[in-house]
Amino acid sequence: MGEKGNEVQLLGFLNAVLQHSGKKTIETIEILENQSYTKDIANGKSCVLDVLAILTDGTKVNIEIQLSNQGNMERRSLYYWSKIYSESLNEGHDYRELPNVIAINIIDYPFLPGESVHTFFNLREAVTPSLILSPALEIHFLNMVKWRNLSEKDIVNNSLHRWLAWFDEGSPPELVEEVVNMDNTIKAANERQTHVTQNEEARRAYWSRRKAEHDLISGLNYARDEGMEKGLKEGQEKGLEIAKKNIAKNALAKGLPIEMIHDITGLDLETIKGIKD
Repeated sequence: MGEKGNEVQLLGFLNAVLQHSGKKTIETIEILENQSYTKDIANGKSCVLDVLAILTDGTKVNIEIQLSNQGNMERRSLYYWSKIYSESLNEGHDYRELPNVIAINIIDYPFLPGESVHTFFNLREAVTPSLILSPALEIHFLNMVKWRNLSEKDIVNNSLHRWLAWFDEGSPPELVEEVVNMDNTIKAANERQTHVTQNEEARRAYWSRRKAEHDLISGLNYARDEGMEKGLKEGQEKGLEIAKKNIAKNALAKGLPIEMIHDITGLDLETIKGIKD
């Protein structure tokens, strides 16, 4: 959904998410391509993409995918929101020209208390929550772990549930087929995905990258859990740092981009580049 030509799919997904925060149906959208990300996708170096788009009223929307918990999700999301917000004001322009910015985070680990699959936040007055300071900030979280644990999934009446069923790799094939047939925008996304992966070589490379990603995440989680069991007195932090570097080394050997390794391990880019060199 992050490249031009996929506007129909992105519109369908955004409308499914934003209807829960009272937004009117979005009719048109412009996808703002980041050339470096586009190049990475074309070269098959990454399968995680940040999506940036702009609505007809000037609102900017950023979609992020986070596979593992680095303990920084709320600050990470605020940071990316602030970058998009502040860099939208050109020199000599008025603050009134700053756009609203919506951040949508799709996460695949436990985050935030409660059972809500979809949570969203904005700037509200503490004593009178109905009073919103500004619509400039809106941050959404879609939690795939909570989605899988949800006992009652309503794909008939809830368009977001249909999208989450399609996103979830654990969804039964018959459920995926059902939501594809129910929603034309999901059908378009599914056809696009099929087109991208129908080449045998591309499909093998895709699953190889997916395996490398999961190996990286599993290895890091294992190292972190082992460190916790041994305790801080036995060098948990030092041991975990060494484990991260070993995992990063293996991930580099499997062809994962350093940006993805940084996101998953938390190692800074210079450290990862040093391992690569």
